[in-house]
Amino acid sequence: MSEKIKKTKVSKKSILVTGGAGFIGSHLVKRLAADGYEIVIVDDLNDYYDPQLKRDRLDILLKDSDYVFEKVNIANLANLKKVFEKYNFDMICHLAAQAGVRKSLKDPWIYEQSNILGTMNLLELAKDFDVKKFVFASSSSVYGGNTKVPFSESDRVDSPVSFYACTKRSKELLAHTYNHLYGTKITALRFFTVYGPWGRPDMSYFGFTDLMTQGKQIDVYNHGKMRRDFTYIDDVVDGIVSALEKDFNFEIFNLGNNKPVELMKFIEILEENLGMKADKRYLPMQPGDVVETWADIEKAKKELGYDPKTTIEGGLKKFVDWYKEYNKS
Repeated sequence: MSEKIKKTKVSKKSILVTGGAGFIGSHLVKRLAADGYEIVIVDDLNDYYDPQLKRDRLDILLKDSDYVFEKVNIANLANLKKVFEKYNFDMICHLAAQAGVRKSLKDPWIYEQSNILGTMNLLELAKDFDVKKFVFASSSSVYGGNTKVPFSESDRVDSPVSFYACTKRSKELLAHTYNHLYGTKITALRFFTVYGPWGRPDMSYFGFTDLMTQGKQIDVYNHGKMRRDFTYIDDVVDGIVSALEKDFNFEIFNLGNNKPVELMKFIEILEENLGMKADKRYLPMQPGDVVETWADIEKAKKELGYDPKTTIEGGLKKFVDWYKEYNKS
């Protein structure tokens, strides 16, 4: 696929959002639609977690948003190419990925297919169809075993501790190479533990809530001695939109909250919002996990105008309010 394909542009705000039925993707689509973008969502609605939640995001969260949906697996180059032949894109926001650190230890091949091959397919098609701007999701996991905190974009990231982290760093290296060889303007966004309404059931805050409301025990790893830089979904979307609207050659930004929260404090806040105490089972650290994440966001503040405002108390309240409403039936 070396020959460039020229097509007439029909919109200055035409965007492909991969993973648009996902947690971050659906919130981003809602914002972009309100801002007047023409949006095509690509998502395969896989069963990593209940696909009904993904369909509900499309049907409920995005019910008043204009978008086109294409059910495509990004690892399938032939089917993905048909999307590029059908629509004209000014930019791509690539959020589709196989998530989950622990699952990556059990089935690394899925991560290679979705995160590495899928990303290469998109970069190739961006090159061939002359899409000049490419923004994509990386992860705080690329900092791996780093002990210096907060994590800065200038830190070395060559010590991944999970296959998931390895694939995310591989995406960054692929992106850098395509920028160097073909001039595609690329921005990588390292997300730090994004949470909020319509979130992913495999993440701790959602899983804890499910188990607590069912009267079941929750597993607390590393005996609760962990800290996470929890970042509310609306703040992250602000950062993504800014990255889409700015003009960078190749840049990497942390999108975190810069305020790590102790795991036990996090559980206490969740307990307060749910009005119940958690039955906790304390366990050792899991393979592939890290003790702490903490984002240095000075670069994002300066270059993106990024300014996260949501506290963990306010963000968890919004999540619990949504959770109760969503599950009331």
